[in-house]
Amino acid sequence: MAHQLEIELKTPEQIGLMRRAGLVVADALERMRAAVGPGVSTAELDRIAEETIRAAGAVPSFKGYHGYPASICSSVNDQVVHAIPSPRQVLREGDLISIDCGADLDGWHGDAAITVAVGEVRPDLRGLVRAAEDAMWAGIAAAARGARSGKGRLTDISFAIQSSIRKAGRYGIVEGYGGHGIGSAMHQDPFVQNTGRPGKGVSLRPGMALAIEPMITRGRPKVAELDDGWTVVTLDGSVAVHVEHTMAICDDGVWVLTAHDGGRSRLGELITAREPVPAAE
Repeated sequence: MAHQLEIELKTPEQIGLMRRAGLVVADALERMRAAVGPGVSTAELDRIAEETIRAAGAVPSFKGYHGYPASICSSVNDQVVHAIPSPRQVLREGDLISIDCGADLDGWHGDAAITVAVGEVRPDLRGLVRAAEDAMWAGIAAAARGARSGKGRLTDISFAIQSSIRKAGRYGIVEGYGGHGIGSAMHQDPFVQNTGRPGKGVSLRPGMALAIEPMITRGRPKVAELDDGWTVVTLDGSVAVHVEHTMAICDDGVWVLTAHDGGRSRLGELITAREPVPAAE
């Protein structure tokens, strides 16, 4: 029997609460971005994240989730996603690190990820990061256009992500991992694939909140989970990139809840007319 999707539609007030959680995540990621450098351990980045989240009156969404032991996922080079921070994992010049972070503020979640270069990295790796970021924004823009037209479907997002990556280069698109619904729980229906044909799946409508998160590789897309039960790595050892934003579909456009500017700099007229909400005191 097919899984019956349970889509949580949020009120504008609930989306406003999610924005506050999203800004906590945005602040934590910016603090970690500033701290990244040669000689810094992933455990130190985790400490910064938890300190920032708890200082805002929130709790880390990841810590304790199905037994996960940390506040962030810190995936370096061939680690795609879900790598556990460690004092023994020290960043080196030329690395790429993908940092995934979530916060729960008053029962509402924000979730986002960035990939950061450690010092100077090869131009092809900078291109890999750019391709993933562009694909993420292409997916968010597709959601905005689809919601505005009233004809958008879930896989329009998937198709936009895939098309953007294919246009950028011969990158591997990791399958089996992707975006998701988010709100009163960190992971909700629907699953948002990063590949697919357009015009399929549930209709995009106001009140939906989605985490959009492409994961791409410099080589082949095949991955494996390590014995720790969390860390996912590329089978061919190629470098991977993971980026993510939480967005909400509103009556007048989309609102990127984990971007400080709400998405204005990348989406322009496709975003809502909302003003940024101050972070929690």
